[in-house]
Amino acid sequence: MRLSRYFLPILKENPKEAEIVSHRLMLRAGMIRQETAGIYAWLPLGLRVLNKVTGIIREEQNRAGAVELLMPTIQPADLWRESGRYDAYGKEMLRITDRHEREMLFGPTNEEMITEIFRGYVRSYKDLPLNLYHIQWKFRDEIRPRFGTMRSREFLMKDAYSFDLDKEGARHAYNAMFTAYLRTFARMGLKAVPMKADTGPIGGDLSHEFIILADTGESAVFCHSDYLSFDTPAADTDFGDRAGLQQLVDRWTSLYAATEEMHDEAGFAAVPEDRRLAARGIEVGHIFYFGTKYSEPMNAVVAGPDGQLRPVHMGSYGIGPSRLVAALIEANHDEAGIIWPDAVAPFNVAILDLKAGDSATAAACEDLYRQLSARGLDVLLDDRDERAGGKFATADLIGAPWQILVGPKGLANGQVELKRRATGERELVSPADAVARICG
Repeated sequence: MRLSRYFLPILKENPKEAEIVSHRLMLRAGMIRQETAGIYAWLPLGLRVLNKVTGIIREEQNRAGAVELLMPTIQPADLWRESGRYDAYGKEMLRITDRHEREMLFGPTNEEMITEIFRGYVRSYKDLPLNLYHIQWKFRDEIRPRFGTMRSREFLMKDAYSFDLDKEGARHAYNAMFTAYLRTFARMGLKAVPMKADTGPIGGDLSHEFIILADTGESAVFCHSDYLSFDTPAADTDFGDRAGLQQLVDRWTSLYAATEEMHDEAGFAAVPEDRRLAARGIEVGHIFYFGTKYSEPMNAVVAGPDGQLRPVHMGSYGIGPSRLVAALIEANHDEAGIIWPDAVAPFNVAILDLKAGDSATAAACEDLYRQLSARGLDVLLDDRDERAGGKFATADLIGAPWQILVGPKGLANGQVELKRRATGERELVSPADAVARICG
């Protein structure tokens, strides 16, 4: 992509309404634009990151055996009356009426709808286990939306729903999602710690939040510091191995870790003093097992091996990709701008032509652009008629992991400057070596 032809509305000044780093940098880097309170348009740069994030989530959900579908955003109120949540949910639910006076709502979550879909087709234990997920926009009418996409009213959500014959099977489904979540966040360069959490309006008696530590986190969290050195589950993890997954989850829940709502001072005091970690955290994922909370009132039953009908055991598993983009920035930035982890960067490489109008630098930039693009990388070529300082500032702000600086003096010696955004390290290399280093 050539920056002269791209839509990248950079802001030079810090927006006054932005209270936290991620909100400020997303606005300044032209990733989002607020349309009204808590509702944002995702501009091209932001959408590229959002798509990278959802791509990783989708790959790990598929790896764990979940099956993708897509449910509508508008739901009938009667489904929620069946479960008993319509009146109990509160003012966060946006209730609407269509032209025929039918009561509808803009879905804040999908437990009721997925249960209705399940009961319409599944009749026998032979069709279980089943895990269905989708990635869809949702709406919760937050009383005070703030912090940009960290706490917005409209947000993108990946939610998966598992269905099993009994509690033992449901626990295995929970463990599979627990493991998939550890892999998902690690692939994005994040160390997420699973913490015992309150189930809230979703319900149930087993729940974990996946928390990344950040100074600007929303709430206090408490954990054993050894979690930060635990190894991520391998790509070849056998998700059908019940004993193996249980062992993995047991290890990741063996030490103290709790959100502020579930914190136990006595339990935390039992952690060795040099291992106690009290910090701020950002929730990036939340998983629940809630048994038959929805299947019983909504009559989602299957015939067991004995022919008797029984309600299925369910769980739900959420990740907010739009929130996660902001969390990634909170965990990866400096005074100059965003520092994207390689896997989620909107562009892997930014090529800066430091002498607009110079035929030699233009040709070298074009050659680098073609070579890197041919290797499957997302490349941004800053070919604007702009001073070098402005190009440096833009490249640092948007956070491409690699920068190639092409100037006439270096090029005369057969060299370009290669910069690693995360460390600031710079090195003079040949154009061929720059390509090799980035692709190696």
